[in-house]
Amino acid sequence: MVTTAARRRGVRPPAPPDPVAAYASDVVAGRVLTGELVRLACQRHLADLDDGAARGLRWDPDAAQHALDMFGYLTHHKGEWAGEPIRLEPWQAFVIGSAFGWYRADGTRRFRLVYTEVARKNGKSTIAAGIGLYLAFFDGEPGAEVYAAATKRDQARIIWDDARRMVLASAGLRRRITAYVANLHDIRSGSKFEPLGADSDSMDGLNVHGAIIDELHAHRTRDVWDVLETASGSRRQPLRWVITTAGSARESIWGELRDDAVRVLEGTPDDAQLVYIATLDEGDDPFDEALWPKANPNLGVSVKVGDLREQAERARRVPGRLNAFLRLRMNVPTQAASRWLSRASWDANAAEPAVRPGAACYGGLDLASTRDLSALVLVFPAADGALDVLARFWCPEEGIAERSRIDAVPYADWARDGYLRATEGNVTDYDVIREDIKTLAETYAIEGIGYDRWNASHLMTQLVGDGAPMVPTGQGFADLSAPSKELEKLILGGRLRHGGHPILAWMADHVEVDEDAAGNIKPSKRRSTERIDGIVALVMAIRRWQAHLEPEPGPQIW
Repeated sequence: MVTTAARRRGVRPPAPPDPVAAYASDVVAGRVLTGELVRLACQRHLADLDDGAARGLRWDPDAAQHALDMFGYLTHHKGEWAGEPIRLEPWQAFVIGSAFGWYRADGTRRFRLVYTEVARKNGKSTIAAGIGLYLAFFDGEPGAEVYAAATKRDQARIIWDDARRMVLASAGLRRRITAYVANLHDIRSGSKFEPLGADSDSMDGLNVHGAIIDELHAHRTRDVWDVLETASGSRRQPLRWVITTAGSARESIWGELRDDAVRVLEGTPDDAQLVYIATLDEGDDPFDEALWPKANPNLGVSVKVGDLREQAERARRVPGRLNAFLRLRMNVPTQAASRWLSRASWDANAAEPAVRPGAACYGGLDLASTRDLSALVLVFPAADGALDVLARFWCPEEGIAERSRIDAVPYADWARDGYLRATEGNVTDYDVIREDIKTLAETYAIEGIGYDRWNASHLMTQLVGDGAPMVPTGQGFADLSAPSKELEKLILGGRLRHGGHPILAWMADHVEVDEDAAGNIKPSKRRSTERIDGIVALVMAIRRWQAHLEPEPGPQIW
């Protein structure tokens, strides 16, 4: 320990250890388990310490530590660590320290783009919020404009709201930074930090010093990226910081930047880009728990092993969840389409439904085009926690043989055996559907029938006039994700009795899912290779059942 007297004699305290170099050395030496891409990032840092000066690069550990120290003034505001100071994990210190510790010969920062890609729940948003605060208010940039950017302003606010709560939780930060509705501002320096979405009123006239681009894989166009890239020309050392998980659309802006980031790690010269990609290596078993730290450097901290284990087990059993597990929890890029339901699991639920006249039930009605299949599915909650399923299908009688040949399924046999009702003519007779629903309503206590609000045909008006409890149901993630996941649980738990209905089985065997950045899912007619009307109707029926268990706010159509 260096005493005050020693300081007066000019004795300097020993320099603190360099956490950036320490992490890089541990990774390269194999003391920390990472994937090959992280090892290449660390190897690059150590090599630059040796020969970067020849390219005009300078490593400033004090500048790196300055950025790291700021996080000691920030606190968590969610979950088990709410109110506690943020303690950076070694990998986080490596990325942040690298970004702010490397300089060019002209005295400006080396890196202008930081690409970070890790699995979900590894603390990306919390760290990004701190980076935004640092760039806006502690980077020495007068009039700094810093933005949390995303495809939607609401998505951008996730990071910005984290930053706002960090400011409000710190008396020191509150003295310096004023929090407005969608603006953090330091009036003395004229600097600000704001959320910015592609749906904002205007993205023109920006003068960007720092941009935090959230969930790049969700950006379907280049619009936000191109605006931010061209809006920093008057800044000396602008910085764009990408935080994302792996995506599935390789032709997207994410795919373009990801491919370039990998090339940089593999040796393509680019002294302006810092890359950190935590993912499994090719050939790794995603169900081998010993390898999970490669994609989850926060494993055991913010990533709970038990939660990851449960999701892994589900991914083993449900084919449609494997892609989600690989992409979101192992940070492995996947193909967009994914088969959702296992035929073996579906067939294991083929027990006969046990329903009695007068039983309460909930329905989903999917009206396809007049020449295709239309489906009504009713679900009956049973005392044992299962759902009993009744399904009705309709199609036009003319052309059944031709459709059987095209779709390679036995429509004629299904019609003969009573699984499909063929209506006269070359279009589905909606009057027949109406009468069949009236008959079912006289037999069972139908509490609600969900239907696509964008397909509100004259039939819906007639059914409402008949007293049928028709309820418009959105076809987006907000309405269909929860019942889709509930259907998974029912199938895996053996709690769906569908009686082996052959049309439902055919559809279940071919349904694909859409998935958003948050892991929400819904059946996808666009991706699915065959008709899935019955599964969509089943999901809507479960949605009505869930709504009965937890009543939705606002009026409903009855």
